[in-house]
Amino acid sequence: MLRRIQKYIRDNQLLQKGDRVLVCVSGGADSIALWDVLQRGGYECIIAHCNFHLRGEESNRDEAFVRAESERREAKGEKQQVFVKDFNTERYAKEHGVSIEMAARSLRYEWFAKIAKEMTCKAIAVAHHQNDQAETILLNLKRGTGLRGLCGMRPKSDNPAGGEIPVIRPLLCTTRDYIEHYLRDIRKIAWVDDSTNNDTTIQRNAIRQQLASYSKAEIEHIAATAEHVQGYVDWIEQRDTHAAGKAKLFEELREYHFPEVEKIYEALQKGQGGKTFYSPTHKAVIKHGKVCVTMV
Repeated sequence: MLRRIQKYIRDNQLLQKGDRVLVCVSGGADSIALWDVLQRGGYECIIAHCNFHLRGEESNRDEAFVRAESERREAKGEKQQVFVKDFNTERYAKEHGVSIEMAARSLRYEWFAKIAKEMTCKAIAVAHHQNDQAETILLNLKRGTGLRGLCGMRPKSDNPAGGEIPVIRPLLCTTRDYIEHYLRDIRKIAWVDDSTNNDTTIQRNAIRQQLASYSKAEIEHIAATAEHVQGYVDWIEQRDTHAAGKAKLFEELREYHFPEVEKIYEALQKGQGGKTFYSPTHKAVIKHGKVCVTMV
């Protein structure tokens, strides 16, 4: 797996050897494998863990596990800094009138951007893999989507909270089953499980349960389809940048329910830095040639 991911990193120009990278670690198998692979690959890892205090003692268990894993690695001569942030996620969601899921997403990506900048990291690494890619595409299809929704997640993308440091996904070349095999059978490294992943009232979890019956090849085929669609979208954008730009912005802002996407796009094209637009729950600010979205 190490060689495959190293090749994926090179092919997609995600990192250079020796780069400092912020690794987002929950304590689950995916992020523990990401940490291990990047550390072994010769990158300087800065570890970031969020405690959202949503699962009682299980949240504190995860934090303790990440700290213990860092100590285990330091005892073997590996060095990394670990940052932990406590969030009152429920209060934030109530104050901003958003779902718990949206609150946690905004809180973590804003914090990741802050820490990555302070630590002069080249990228923010998250542990999305091919199963996550398949979940994202199927979820977008269920909700209704355009062509960009079929692209799923890209190997490298802008941070949704803004900033100049990109988010990278080095594990998009592998599956959840192989990640667990790598940790359990090859590296002999433990991880912790999030019990809320079994709650099928959450739509993504329900889709995850459905995908459990898919073969490894079927998961890989869905992920490969996303890559093909990404290529088509890139080709369209090169031929008709105006229409493609508006379509891209619409897809990016769709979940925030901005009523004036056309005006946001025009302000972006005119370079109207500082211009602000509002949805019922978020604001979009034109900054450094990008649209930065935060909760209000």
